Amino acid sequence: MLASIAIFLGSYLVFAIGNFPGMKIDRPGAAIIGAVLMFAFRVVNPADAFLFIDFSTIVLLFSMMLIVGNLHLVGFFEWIAEVAIRRLHPRHLLPTVIIASGVLSAFFVNDIICLVMVPLVLSITRRMRVLPLPFLLATATASNIGSVATITGNPQNMLIGSFSGIGYRDFLFHLGPVAAVGLVLDWAVLHWLYLREPSADTLVDEAIPAPVERPQMRKTAFVMALVVAAFFAGVPPALSSAVGAAVLLIGRTLEPRELYDEVDWGLLVFFIGLFLIVGGAEKAGITDRLIEFARHWNLQHTTSFTVITAGLSNVLSNVPAVMLLKSLIPGFADPHTAWLILAMASTLSGNLTITGSVANIIVVERARPDVTIGFREHFRTGFPVTLATLLFGWAWLTLVR
Repeated sequence: MLASIAIFLGSYLVFAIGNFPGMKIDRPGAAIIGAVLMFAFRVVNPADAFLFIDFSTIVLLFSMMLIVGNLHLVGFFEWIAEVAIRRLHPRHLLPTVIIASGVLSAFFVNDIICLVMVPLVLSITRRMRVLPLPFLLATATASNIGSVATITGNPQNMLIGSFSGIGYRDFLFHLGPVAAVGLVLDWAVLHWLYLREPSADTLVDEAIPAPVERPQMRKTAFVMALVVAAFFAGVPPALSSAVGAAVLLIGRTLEPRELYDEVDWGLLVFFIGLFLIVGGAEKAGITDRLIEFARHWNLQHTTSFTVITAGLSNVLSNVPAVMLLKSLIPGFADPHTAWLILAMASTLSGNLTITGSVANIIVVERARPDVTIGFREHFRTGFPVTLATLLFGWAWLTLVR
């Protein structure tokens, strides 16, 4: 019991601060070490491991990475950038970035969307001769907000979709409006902070045609459309995305190794380790104590559960927070609403600080050295966006439960 508590708390400490003090152990590394220690101290045995790992979530995440990676390699995102440069006035760029980041993140994994969007935003703003900062912040905040809409929007939603059994359309019906209104609120905040002063017309540098594999892009777009249609038709998301990814691997133009390089293997390893750590904690009875704590503090109330989820998501990061809180929800009076609140609050609270979500970190790191986004600059946008979207999300789910 003591060993499992120590492993659990030690792992979550690293999840909270991002690395082990004085050593180069990051979150995936901590997940691996924690999982191995759970085996070493016989908290988890090999037979348990297969029960603790949610393979549908792993398959869904991996498959979506392959699909988005394929879109990236065939030049889909570069093509979008060229269309934007040719047809947009600079004053329309902010809503375009917000809508593009939000909508793409709703159907694909927001972290991957940020990886491909940041270079495009930097390129577009450079050629439009506008300051990139508000548009980079828009990419980060909108990708988080848009991803709340669906099960496939972000890793924590994938977990919640698997654990809760909520269907794709049901999830979208309840959280789609939260994402839509959230994107409008995001635009309002960013426009007020950065673009409310009218700017003079700017010259746009002549566009250089992007390298696009048009036949392959048409194939990828067709497969992508079928996958999304399957989501809406009620086909399990893991199966739909896996079939789509498998079809895209059949071809004569793209090197498979290039596609594998698009996969965030560290995130997959992190998930597997986290499943084993939390599974060991459940087996050792740690989650039973959390359930007692939840009963004492009345976490079934939508307001308190929203606040606790938002707070833990910023302290621990959203995926570990979801894994920690998932054991509480089956005992709630209204688990359906609780799952949706968990998805909403864990996602939208990620905009509060740079470390609140992986998407934020990706944007900040990918923007360097062209643009430096500091904690204060991000918080200046993140605080009002987080507060406004969380309030609306809480009110909406309270009304439509």
